[in-house]
Amino acid sequence: MTRPHLRLHRRILGIAVPMILSNLTVPLLGVVDTAVIGHLPDSAYLGAVAVGTTIFNFLFLGLNFLRMGTTGVTAQVHGQDDAGAMRRALGQSVLLALALAAGLLVLQWPLEQAALWIIRPSADVAAAAATYFEIRVWAAPAVLVNYGFIGWFLGMQNARAPMAVMILVSTANMALDVFFVLALGWNVAGVAAGSAIAEYLGTGLSVWLAVRLLRGYPGVWDWRGLLDRASMARLAGINANILIRTLALMFTFGFFTAAGARMGTAVLAANAVLLNLQNVLSYGLDGFAHAAEALAGRAIGQGRRDEFDRVVRAALLWSLGLAAGFAVAYGLGGRTIVGLLTDLPGVRAAARTYLPWLILSPFLSVWPFLFDGVYIGATRAAGMRNAMLVATFLGFLPAWFLARPLGNNGLWLAFMVFLAARGMTMAAGFPRLRRAAFPSG
Repeated sequence: MTRPHLRLHRRILGIAVPMILSNLTVPLLGVVDTAVIGHLPDSAYLGAVAVGTTIFNFLFLGLNFLRMGTTGVTAQVHGQDDAGAMRRALGQSVLLALALAAGLLVLQWPLEQAALWIIRPSADVAAAAATYFEIRVWAAPAVLVNYGFIGWFLGMQNARAPMAVMILVSTANMALDVFFVLALGWNVAGVAAGSAIAEYLGTGLSVWLAVRLLRGYPGVWDWRGLLDRASMARLAGINANILIRTLALMFTFGFFTAAGARMGTAVLAANAVLLNLQNVLSYGLDGFAHAAEALAGRAIGQGRRDEFDRVVRAALLWSLGLAAGFAVAYGLGGRTIVGLLTDLPGVRAAARTYLPWLILSPFLSVWPFLFDGVYIGATRAAGMRNAMLVATFLGFLPAWFLARPLGNNGLWLAFMVFLAARGMTMAAGFPRLRRAAFPSG
């Protein structure tokens, strides 16, 4: 392997590994939250945190386009070595994040009522969940601004900064949970307050790290340029397409869960266990997708088609290797892993019955994850949107209704079709993306 190729692989790992480590803090935080609140005498508290977390996962996941939309734009101007445009990309992302957060705060009461009406928990759980919501919603400005910062750091080819921010948020959240709940006795309010304060600490660290990073790119802030209509319209258009794509993804997972629930509690719980294993896979593949976003976008900004091609091939190589590793791990140790995740005999048996789908999944998941990264780096959000809509409404849903007689196997088959359709649709659009990114090549 030549020295330039070695440098490229090091850059890919330099972005992917910190992001994978950052992603692993998310489930750890959930475990700590559950452990802290799960030792309180009233089970309603645990239910309330579960309901409140579900609501905010839905809201904040839907707004995660701020992260993805910012990465591609920033990576391209980084490739052009335009220090002013780097500042404008960050400033516009923060402004958009604050505007969306203001909307959430203004609409917090109807959002809370609508969410509780949809979930319909018991009265005591609903009351505690309302307390959780009314405190944690004030973290919205910090959460959304952090999305923008994380996307900007990745576009600037810096994965250590978002890793530091995410680790700070998670560790501070865990420490504050223990202090507020166990030491001060704040119960559900303590968990919500801990989450909110931790997010603002993360925002403070993001600002400090961004100031330090920009010292290496001398320039000035063009405050009028932050409101430039053309660049704001471009960013808004990218984010709108990613939002539609995200809503379709959320619909698919929601439909999957609802369809499994109709097959009984054991199947519902088994699917939840297996989806957790799918999520662990996604943490790894996401790391290499992030690397593709940053490095492919930078190559486009530089106008280097040869570098772009090398980035895509190298990221694919690492993604395939990781997928093979997961397939082997689930094939050889999946039954043991299921046993560690649940000790309920019926759920264990059901999860082990459908485990083979998780052995197939890594090889189908590689393609949509990798192409998501490439499309984000190329700021081709419309292509991502179209692929997700095709996969959801022309892949997943028809496959489920045709395979419905197969029961839960049919549901997992439909999910595999969904993954394959996303990858195939994006692969079909890749040559067009490449020509558009390098029109003179």
